[in-house]
Amino acid sequence: MAPSAISNGVSNVANGHTPKLEFETYYNLINNELTKTAKSRHNINPATTEPNPEVPVSTQEDVDKAVAAARAAFKTWSKTTLEERGEKLVAYADAIDGHKDDFAKLLTAEQGKPLAQSYVEIGMATSWLRAFSTMKIPDEVIEDNEDILIIHTNVPLGVVGGIVPWNYPILLAVGKIAPALITANTLILKPSPYAPYCNLKLAELAARFFPPGVVQALSGEEDLGPMFTTHPDIDKIAFTGSIATGKKVMAAAAPTLKRVTLELGGNDPAIICDDVDVEAIIPKLANVSFLCCSQICMMIKRLYVHESIYARFLAAFVAHTRAFKVGPGTDPDVFIGPVQNKMQFDKVRTMYQHIAAENWTPALGGDVPDPDPTGKGYFFTPTIIDNPPEDSAIVTEEPFGPILPVLKWKDEEDIIGRANAGKTGLGASVWSKDLGRAERMARRLEAGSVWVNSHFDVAPRVPFGGHKWSGVGMEWGVLGLKGYCNPQTLWLKKGV
Repeated sequence: MAPSAISNGVSNVANGHTPKLEFETYYNLINNELTKTAKSRHNINPATTEPNPEVPVSTQEDVDKAVAAARAAFKTWSKTTLEERGEKLVAYADAIDGHKDDFAKLLTAEQGKPLAQSYVEIGMATSWLRAFSTMKIPDEVIEDNEDILIIHTNVPLGVVGGIVPWNYPILLAVGKIAPALITANTLILKPSPYAPYCNLKLAELAARFFPPGVVQALSGEEDLGPMFTTHPDIDKIAFTGSIATGKKVMAAAAPTLKRVTLELGGNDPAIICDDVDVEAIIPKLANVSFLCCSQICMMIKRLYVHESIYARFLAAFVAHTRAFKVGPGTDPDVFIGPVQNKMQFDKVRTMYQHIAAENWTPALGGDVPDPDPTGKGYFFTPTIIDNPPEDSAIVTEEPFGPILPVLKWKDEEDIIGRANAGKTGLGASVWSKDLGRAERMARRLEAGSVWVNSHFDVAPRVPFGGHKWSGVGMEWGVLGLKGYCNPQTLWLKKGV
């Protein structure tokens, strides 16, 4: 197929007549041209195992073309004003809103999450774009006297490779597009091979608002990521994904000294103190344990409950979780959809097999699904494990599926040590009516985000990242913007 050029479309947007995208065919976007490849592939709907449409399989030649276009575009895009870039981000957000029904259906078909959760993700993405449209990094005057003015500023890096995971493909793509573009960089999206569809349509829509080469997207197989991370003309990799892959990204980026931001896996603890109102906090805790079939890096993965309220808490938590409806995301009132792909299905299934093998006690669920989910979907019954050993796999590993350990604690010093055990440090929370006590405990937790009486609260203006093996650098907020820039110090001599 010959490339198809896309007009800028801003005038049509202003008049309210932007033509609708079609959501039946999928292309790469290179230099604002829709392109196909010699080879294609498809993913499946995880709720039905039926095939989704074909998508391109990109080659090194495609990557080279996109990088060359991004470098050429950077020369002019980097000279635009903050206001110009912000206006385009807002117009882009409006256009996503105008296609939200199509994006929601597509997101549920490729990711599996319930439609209601798909709409929430799209709403978050557009709010992120609007927030970043007015965000800037202020210059810092270090010294100003009659002899010299010293200013610390930040300048764009150049070409960014945004590597997006399969669990939140719209929000996490926009979470890289917005900071990269507002800081005057150009960006090439690389969707997950498991969830390429929404990212390709996001890029196709972006071409209506941004000049050629500013936003591009390439889909492909497992070999596409290394083409990004080793490319000599990509200046930064912004990666969200597993710890194991994050290590590979960092190693691959080293020979070209690429800047990297890595948002990696977690094993978030939540500590429930003895003074909480159990009935009041159970709904929130259950939601942030099983949302998106627990396939979110900052879901609660370890729930530590003070022993004096443990029995009452566990009974209430089990009762609330049992009421969650499991099924295809298109069915009404479903809260837990399928696991997204066969690879993850097999990993989670192995964790469920540990229940019998290691004599864990399921307070809820525990059924091991058939190893062949063809025609049935990648579904699991939400499962709660009652006080397993601290060294068991369900406590020390991140299952990334709807199985959760609930454990007892008594001593504050002991629970802080248990919560901080391990190599991850993405998020953590403390729940207590005594805010002084809760803050004291929270400040001792080794995590990039720590909440009191909540969990998984995120906002575009608030930096987000991990400690230890859960990441390098921060996304979002002004601190996140700095990760898309080179720092620069200006020495301005006066009176010369």
